[in-house]
Formats: sequence, structure tokens, C-alpha cells
Amino acid sequence: MTERQKFQMLQKYNSFELRRYEPCVVAEVSVKDDYRSAANKAFRPLFNYISKNNSTATGISMTAPVVARKQEASGAQEWIIHFVMPAGSTLKDLPHPKDAKVLLREVPEEDCVAISFRGRATESLCRKNEEVLRLQAEKEHFQLSAETRIARFDPPFKPGFLMYNEIVIPLLKSEK
Repeated sequence: MTERQKFQMLQKYNSFELRRYEPCVVAEVSVKDDYRSAANKAFRPLFNYISKNNSTATGISMTAPVVARKQEASGAQEWIIHFVMPAGSTLKDLPHPKDAKVLLREVPEEDCVAISFRGRATESLCRKNEEVLRLQAEKEHFQLSAETRIARFDPPFKPGFLMYNEIVIPLLKSEK
């Protein structure tokens, strides 16, 4: 089974969860394009990084989810797509990426709200779930960051109606 990013559920609400994500290292690629194209363009360099093509005999284990977050860069749409490295990975333990597009970054422990949904993670379905999550979390008086993460857990060949996804939004503060 594919390892998932580690978190502790702090509290469950009607339609979302409050979670504390453990610190981790991510390998990420930035792509200026629409959501669908960006995810496709970023996947290959990230997959090549964790595969045997990156100077390690066995490669790096695939983890879930694959995460996309939108950036606004000088008027253009830019997406950052990342893979979470296996739990316990550190920057010094991981091989340096051969592809300059792939960057390694440490992510500190953080509290986030998350909502899950089924279906192919299209931009419109993700936007709808983001709106629901923001509305529900604000009703509970959480202060949310502007960042939204689209977390996809399934391979693209899985039937869309079976796909499991999440929208994850970091809190501005670690407490309500």
C-alpha cells in the first residue's frame, strides 16, 4: 500500500476535519499553465526524481497524495505540484535532483482544515469543494490562509467516480 502523508486528526466537524500535519520534505515542480496541463507536465519530472533514474539503486517510494497548489505570478497562472517524500526523509538523506525543474523543500508542522470528496479532481469540482470548506471553517471561526491545496490520491487510470481527493487549507494561526 502507498504510504500517505502523516497527520493527526485534532477534531472532526460536520463536513471537514482539523488536522496537524507532521513536518515533511516535498519534491516540487512549478509550471505556468492551466491546472490540468500543469499537473500532467509536472508529473514526469517528479516521477523521474523518485524512480531509479535519479542515481539511487532502488529509487524513492511513491507516497500519496500528489498535491497541487496555485500561485499567482505576474498575472499568469502558476501551479506548484509536489510529491511528499517518505516519512522521516530529510534534505540531507535525499539525492539531489538531476532535473533543475525539481526542487526539494522542507515543510514544517502545520495545522490545516481538510475536506474529502470523490470524483475526478477537475478544477471546477475542486473550486466547489474549496468554497464549501472555506465557508464551513469560517463558521467555526478558523482564520484560513489564502493557499489551497488539491490532494489527489489515485492514479489517473482509476475510474473518476472512485477517485478520492481532498482540499487542504492551512490555518493562519495554529489554534481556533
